[in-house]
Formats: sequence, structure tokens, C-alpha cells
Amino acid sequence: MKVVIFDLDGTLIDSAPDLHRAANLVLQSEGLPAISFEQARSFIGHGAADLMRKVMRASGLGDDAGEHARLLAKFMGHYEGEPGLTTLYPGVVDALARLEAMGCTMGLCTNKPEQPTRIALRHFGLDRYMQAVASGDTLPQRKPDPAPLHHVARALADGTALYVGDSEVDAETAERAGIPFAIYTEGYRKTPLEALPHAHAFDHWDRLPDIVAAHFADAVA
Repeated sequence: MKVVIFDLDGTLIDSAPDLHRAANLVLQSEGLPAISFEQARSFIGHGAADLMRKVMRASGLGDDAGEHARLLAKFMGHYEGEPGLTTLYPGVVDALARLEAMGCTMGLCTNKPEQPTRIALRHFGLDRYMQAVASGDTLPQRKPDPAPLHHVARALADGTALYVGDSEVDAETAERAGIPFAIYTEGYRKTPLEALPHAHAFDHWDRLPDIVAAHFADAVA
């Protein structure tokens, strides 16, 4: 069985504009200056709690746990609704439809909390393709711990899996899980591509189905 598991933010969807907006609404309510879009984008990857922790540090708010919990709750209140500024990366839906036609079984492994993950999948019509989902709060562990990726792989099948993501976190997760990694180069990666372990790389989603076909053909050869 051909199993393909995807990351969400920076891979299937570009959610940085909505995350940036939510963070700045929190800062505005606290009478603090806004952070830049580039800052917000660089904070994505380890989940909402980590993003808010980085926003606090960038705004000089320190690391107080009580303040973090309060501001995180405000952040999630701004972020958990329907996506307003988030977009799909070009070619995502066509690529998923082609993978489905090829007989691939697909799932999702993300550090985004479950509620906004489910909303985003439904909003963009991606939920029909994802037969198993691990969000940032599904397990006690989060990426780059391999447990969430193993959780999705086991839920889908015992066949060979390929993980598709965009970032340093995804590359480390796949490496620790022992699962081959295909990296989407137009996401939120900050490290040079050659410095990250990966089996495949692609810069547009129309390339992924051919990469998947070749990957699984080699796997059974």
C-alpha cells in the first residue's frame, strides 16, 4: 500500500498571514507594537503554544507561564475561526486528486492544534483526502518527536510511507521516524535545502504525483 502523509502549515496551506494577524491582535489588545510578517512566519513550525512563546519574547514579555497561558488563549480566540487570509499552495487539490487516483492512502501530521486543523481541512476541502490525522494535541508528543508520524502511519496501513513537509521540524521528524521525506521548498524552511535530510524535493505541487509514483516504484523494485 502507498501511504503519503502530509504536514499542513507551509506544506498544504500558507497560514502565515492569519497567524500574523492573530498574533498582532493579541499584541494590540495589550498595547504593544506589532511584529512583522517575517517574524511571524519564522515562528511557525512547533505549534501555537511555541509561536506565542516566541511572540512574547520578541515583544519583551519574557517567559512567565501564567502570562503565556493567558495570551495563548487570546491568540486561539482570534485564530480558531474560518481561515480569512490563509490560502492553498498552487496545485495542491489537483495533486491530491491525482494521488487518490493512483491508489495512495493519505493522512496528516501537524503541530497545529486539532480545532484549527479540522477547520482548515474542511474549509479547503482537504478533509476528504485525509484518512488519519495527528494534530499538535492528539498525543503528548509533538513533532519533531516521531510519535505523531508513527501514529498516523500505523492508522493508515503497514505499507511503505512517504512524509511530505516543508521545514526543519518535518525533516527531523521524518529522519527520527525512519520514514523517507519529500520537502516542499516553497514553505517556511529557513535552512538551506542541502543541509536538510530528504529523499525528494519539489517546488510546485504538480510535480509531487510523479515523485510519489517513482518513489513507490523504487520501493518495490
